[in-house]
Amino acid sequence: NMVEYLKDVWGFPPQNITVLLDDGSHVNPTRSNILNAYRTLVAESQPGDAVYCHYSGHGGKLRDDDGDEKDGYDETLVPLDYQSAGQIRDDDLFNTLVGPMKKGVQATCIMDCCHSGSILDLPYVFKADGEQTEMAPSPDFDMGPLLALAGALASGASITEALSQQDPQQLMAMAQQCCTIL
Repeated sequence: NMVEYLKDVWGFPPQNITVLLDDGSHVNPTRSNILNAYRTLVAESQPGDAVYCHYSGHGGKLRDDDGDEKDGYDETLVPLDYQSAGQIRDDDLFNTLVGPMKKGVQATCIMDCCHSGSILDLPYVFKADGEQTEMAPSPDFDMGPLLALAGALASGASITEALSQQDPQQLMAMAQQCCTIL
């Protein structure tokens, strides 16, 4: 049992563990409840904290609706009420959980579902295949425009000059994948 493991092995206090489960005893894993649990986790986490997210359930794919996926599909979590509330896209997870997480919070996320390889839209991935031993750049994440922008800024260009050399739509798509935009 994952809850017992977190408490007994890692010392997580029971009051810091949220379980969503469709067993009639816990809060149901609906779209709203899943996203709200992630929002609460982000709001309550502080630099130096270690957080653990574990999703075991259905995963899926939907046609990309904003042009940020090379393969043309968003990876999804399939909540209990997906037929009425919709699936949870990778963009939603990034914007709710990854992007707003405070710097200095160590987050470990296990996504035990189909199509979960890039479900958090991270620039680096780890595949537990017995061969990979460390994080590797995601083949679906093009860092070229971001590196070109950083290089222009490092060489003394103003932000206006540096941005004028870039495709604004590509920069915005990349910024939404890797940064919190305020």
